[in-house]
Amino acid sequence: MTGRIMGIIIMLSALIAGVGLYYLQIYGFYEEVTVEDVAIVSLQTGQPETIAFDNFQAIDAESSPIRYRACFTTELSLAFLTENYILAPDNDPRNAPKWFDCFDAAAIGAELEAGTALTFMGAKNVRFGVDRIVAVTEDGRGYVWHELNDCGDKAYDGTIVGEECPRLPEN
Repeated sequence: MTGRIMGIIIMLSALIAGVGLYYLQIYGFYEEVTVEDVAIVSLQTGQPETIAFDNFQAIDAESSPIRYRACFTTELSLAFLTENYILAPDNDPRNAPKWFDCFDAAAIGAELEAGTALTFMGAKNVRFGVDRIVAVTEDGRGYVWHELNDCGDKAYDGTIVGEECPRLPEN
């Protein structure tokens, strides 16, 4: 009888821990982001410039620098964007939580592969080793996510960062 009670307690504890972990990973740490500018790095200045946008939705989490996701719409054409802003090729979107339904990484990736969407550099080192990537489709839908750059890859895998990277922030 005592073994059965202990087994039930262990199983219930494992179930509660599993549900809690799932909730924290999928819902718990994310917060909605209030409207902020959508910017892309200009070819002329090398600095991020705000573009015209509408219908902005974004989420972020303090627990990781790469959890930022945003969706927006713009009336700017891909031709105009490629003439004025820096492209950031070979960036695939990271998955977003299923409940943030405006950001479908698989659909965005398919559009990038088909050439009906392009990725641009939104900002370098928004946090140490993390760049902001902005993707825009032919029909004016836009998406934003964070991607580790070379310095971030080096810093987070433990290899020596090197001189070309900015200084690591103090903890």
